[in-house]
Amino acid sequence: MGAVFGSPWGLGNKSDWETCTRRIQLLQYITSRCVADQLKIYSIRHSPAHSSTHKHQLSITMGKEIINPSVSHAESYDVEASVAKTVGHDTTDQARLGAQAEHDLPPLEAVRKYPWTVVWCLVVSMCVIMEGYDTNLLSNFYAYPAFAKKYGHWNEETNNYQLSAPWQAGLGNAAGVGSFFGTLLNGYLVTKYGHIKVLIGSLISLSCFIFIVFFAPDTKVLLVGQILCGFPWGVFATTAPAYASEVLPMSLRVYMTSWTNMCFIIGQLISAGVMAGLVNTPAPWAYRIPFALQWFWPVILVPILCFAPDTPWHLVRLGRHDDALKSLARLRPRATDAELRDALGLIVYTNSLEEQLSVGTSYRDCFKGFELRRTEIAIVVFAGQILSGLNFAYNSTYFFQQIGLDSNTTYHLNVGGNGMALFATLVSWFCVMPYVGRRTAYLYGMFTMATVLFVIGALNTRTENHSIAMTQAVLTLVWTFVFQLSAGQLGWALPAEMGSTRLRQKTICLARNGYAITGVVAGVLQPYFMNPTQWNLRGYTGFIWGSTAFIVFVWGYFRLPETRNRTFEELDILFAKGVSARKFSSYKIDSFEEADSAVHQTEKA
Repeated sequence: MGAVFGSPWGLGNKSDWETCTRRIQLLQYITSRCVADQLKIYSIRHSPAHSSTHKHQLSITMGKEIINPSVSHAESYDVEASVAKTVGHDTTDQARLGAQAEHDLPPLEAVRKYPWTVVWCLVVSMCVIMEGYDTNLLSNFYAYPAFAKKYGHWNEETNNYQLSAPWQAGLGNAAGVGSFFGTLLNGYLVTKYGHIKVLIGSLISLSCFIFIVFFAPDTKVLLVGQILCGFPWGVFATTAPAYASEVLPMSLRVYMTSWTNMCFIIGQLISAGVMAGLVNTPAPWAYRIPFALQWFWPVILVPILCFAPDTPWHLVRLGRHDDALKSLARLRPRATDAELRDALGLIVYTNSLEEQLSVGTSYRDCFKGFELRRTEIAIVVFAGQILSGLNFAYNSTYFFQQIGLDSNTTYHLNVGGNGMALFATLVSWFCVMPYVGRRTAYLYGMFTMATVLFVIGALNTRTENHSIAMTQAVLTLVWTFVFQLSAGQLGWALPAEMGSTRLRQKTICLARNGYAITGVVAGVLQPYFMNPTQWNLRGYTGFIWGSTAFIVFVWGYFRLPETRNRTFEELDILFAKGVSARKFSSYKIDSFEEADSAVHQTEKA
């Protein structure tokens, strides 16, 4: 029996009291097992066949372990594997400890314990700051006098230069088209090469494409440049949240995946500040300087990313367990050997569970079985950002201009809107996320945004009154605040949590492309809604986007589950068992005990 208990305790000859304390948590679980089962597992592990291969696959059967020579086991890749192979550990026990450690680790303690994990997430997410800066430029250039004079034409009705609605739609959606294909390509590239190498290659490519938009002599060349720039932008937007969700402990997951949204805001705030400062600068430097500043980011980020570790989840999926442990050690240098073993055990366990649940790794697998439900949720949640009125109410300089506000007021309101977004994100981190679930925040936010948009539409009957027009402008700032409290952040965080670990990157890519397709449709329609030479709806556009926001609210009530305080293997079980979205938060589950029934339920389906 001493040998049997020696495996899960994992103390060896070390007097490691911290390890001892953590292992005691398993005492009740271990003693509840019958002696026959323990001896059976022990004898299988020490059989000559097992000793020669050190390979097996987990088939989780109510705490038991059935050996299958197909997948490498975490116990054969101990932190001290270079000294001696330790094959006595039970990966299921390690996974249980790893899951318990995830649940017991509060956010502030996680930051103190794993600071380098947070640092590398911040570095990777800086690519999104660049994307937020870049993508914010063109849509706000439409009301920029120097840009409109260069690429637009004189409009007698408005007595100023205007870019035609078709070209506004074309240029506004060009990057989205490029981003769509870049995102799809990213799903394959990250699976093969990992997150870091793909990011570095994308940054180098973008540095070349910026030359096209900087020197564009007309709208046609500018259109081509925007399409090409969209390819790496699609990579940045989908890689950062996936990387964060795979390297962070559970308690920090929502903060750092939603940090991607914060990076967009920071980039947009920088962009708004630059444009406000250059609004009266003579052409062509009024719009060329903002374009040129895009070269700053790759110069800073590429050298730093060369030292960034890839995610252990990606390495485990490739069967590179030694490298996965090295990656964990770099990400968590303050973790003990036992904690690293448990973390790896949880990763291997979850990956093996998903293999048992027949979760593949291709785009087609995202639409099979219970993965279809997960993909649907990820796509609609992300597209909900557009459907909540993003193209109309967020960074709405063109709307401000159409309701009669001057250029200086317009661009100062734009800066204020980005500052409001940044403030709302911080409020959400400290006052909302620690206390409110993802589902609750998303639904309340969507309903509130729909209400604000309906009010903006109702006020449009009196826009000849300057104070009414200013009220509409202020309401867009209120909308921005609510957006960043809810869908703005959770549109990034939820897709990163929703997909299975084996399909996470591709689920995020599909969600982002759902966002992109919705954005293209909205981008085509929005100029026609607003342009005085077309439908000229101005504030009445709020009725349209208010209606779509309300539809998303109704969908979310029935379909959006709560993922707060759920580890990835728990989410796998809940989706496999078909638990109702409204019962996710209250459903009691021991994923290690219910895994077998979930596998059988999936096989029957």
